[in-house]
Amino acid sequence: MVEKIVITGAPASGKTDFLNRLKNDRNFTKFTFFDELARKLLDENPKYRSNWGQFHRDIYNLQTEREDNLEVKIFITDRGTVDAFAFHPETMIDIGTTLKTEYKRYDAVIQLGSAANLGEKYYRKDNIRLEKPDEALEIERKIKNIWKNHPNYVFIETEVDINNKYQNFYNKLINLMK
Repeated sequence: MVEKIVITGAPASGKTDFLNRLKNDRNFTKFTFFDELARKLLDENPKYRSNWGQFHRDIYNLQTEREDNLEVKIFITDRGTVDAFAFHPETMIDIGTTLKTEYKRYDAVIQLGSAANLGEKYYRKDNIRLEKPDEALEIERKIKNIWKNHPNYVFIETEVDINNKYQNFYNKLINLMK
């Protein structure tokens, strides 16, 4: 049974929106939901931008802490531990772990394609999301490369209609849970 699920993707992929939709779905009432840590940490301390190594180690440690402290290990998380390695590969060595070990933490991984694939018209920046569309696409590639060997990895293509994309995501998620 799929009980530990990662929703991942580059900036502007819909992770937060999709996670929030699932929170209100009766099929997912037994799940604990974890919001993205990166946005929270950067909002609290913008100085992380000058120390990416510490930033990604802190994300990894906070992510594992919140997952490990759950009494019932049923959750959906906006990004997983492996994401830190896509952004900062040295983190895996710093932490002293392997991809194989980290893959075992999760039953399924769904990566959402970024709106950057649709061009600047669809890609929005904000005070935390500072990347340009081409940088977001590079992040998407790195995330795909680091997660693609997980046994239950799924990639959801970008669509202009976010509701169609969500329905595709939702159908894949439900199929993974069967």
